[in-house]
Amino acid sequence: MYGDLPAVLAIERQSFETPWSLAMFVLELSKTSSICLAATGDEGLVGYLVCSRYADLWHLMNVAVPPARRRQGIASRLLERLFEDAGPEARYTLEVRTSNHGAIAMYERFGFQPAGHRRGYYHDNGEDALIMWLESAATVEA
Repeated sequence: MYGDLPAVLAIERQSFETPWSLAMFVLELSKTSSICLAATGDEGLVGYLVCSRYADLWHLMNVAVPPARRRQGIASRLLERLFEDAGPEARYTLEVRTSNHGAIAMYERFGFQPAGHRRGYYHDNGEDALIMWLESAATVEA
């Protein structure tokens, strides 16, 4: 996936007000405890996912698809692949902007449940993050 980093960074900048740096992606790619996935189409990279393992919990850190390719199932397929790779008994957590209703709805379709808020989590505008948990993807049908 190192070769995909220029395309990853381009999607990241299109998708987030405070994008990750190249160094952040390199760090996650270098961890043996991370799952980093890329989705490709005819035009090249069309999405990516970064998930890190901490003890017995997976933290979904970053999922992005270019604006022109959203709502085509790309992020859902990346999540399905994550669940396959992490195993049926894996547990997950994530933070998502409270205003990101599309992402929240997608996560809920996969069985993620709201579990609280992180006040002022996003530094660009002070927006809160919704904390979501999934105890096991073993029985989830998206």
